[in-house]
Amino acid sequence: MNEQLARLAAAIENINDWLGRQVSWLSLLMVLVTFAIVVLRYAFDLGWIWLQESVTYMHATLFLVGAAYTLKHQGHVRVDIFYRRFSPRTRAWVDLFGSLLLLLPVCFMIFHLSEGYVVQSWELWEGSREAGGLDGVFLLKSLILLMAVTLALQGLAQAIHCYLGLNGHQTLSRDQRQS
Repeated sequence: MNEQLARLAAAIENINDWLGRQVSWLSLLMVLVTFAIVVLRYAFDLGWIWLQESVTYMHATLFLVGAAYTLKHQGHVRVDIFYRRFSPRTRAWVDLFGSLLLLLPVCFMIFHLSEGYVVQSWELWEGSREAGGLDGVFLLKSLILLMAVTLALQGLAQAIHCYLGLNGHQTLSRDQRQS
């Protein structure tokens, strides 16, 4: 049972790690596209709405798809006043309860509240409000649901690691999982 839980946590983390590494390339692409927009506008007096909107799409995708990756690698902002002084066992309890009582309910709420919003967007094949803009707003809004699912799964993986560690089973510590 514990071995299966450890494999499940590892599989979830592998998926989120892969997604995060793939989407991280958007940060470089955003810089290049933004540079191109500035050069085209100020040097050649050219501009296209779809090109400007593409930066917004890339930015949203980077944050929504990369949220679980960031959680896995402890990149989210944390108020560490007490946490850093806790023993590894107390940290595991804090992480376990934080995942189960805070993170997972918030992810489920985000999914639940966004589901109708995304479905309506798909029904309309919602596109840009601007003439010449990108016609994939419905795809962009779908990433909200993906973010809620991947973040919840990463929270589950974190909870599994904490549970296994608290029960004396060999599992990677938070610091080992971070590297």
